[in-house]
Amino acid sequence: MHLKTDRNGQHLGFELTGGEASDSKQFESLLEPGPQVRHRAIIVYKGYDSDVNREIARKAGAISVIAYRSNRRNIPKHFATALYRGRAGIEQMMGKLKRSKRVALRCEKTARDFQSIVAIAAAFILIKSVHTA
Repeated sequence: MHLKTDRNGQHLGFELTGGEASDSKQFESLLEPGPQVRHRAIIVYKGYDSDVNREIARKAGAISVIAYRSNRRNIPKHFATALYRGRAGIEQMMGKLKRSKRVALRCEKTARDFQSIVAIAAAFILIKSVHTA
């Protein structure tokens, strides 16, 4: 599952792919923000590391904060670690989603059913965050 959040860790959307699918190929679909949303920084983990993805982020007018793979040649010395810490919000949202037993165990047989369960779990998280604020 490829999860999209805002800088506050609120769920914006997600994409489902098979377990054998490359993360790097899903990068462009995650950049579709929706109406009136502009990316300032795109923070993803090293599974999305490629020169093509960095160029896509630049063309979108955003700072690309993509961790470098350990086997990559010519790794630059500078990396925006302060911005990369923002990825914790994505991991925390994923943890909140997995508190739902059906999301964590992936009990659903079809992708459509699993997407529905994830969407319901995300809606409950959003309602809870709005209600307690």
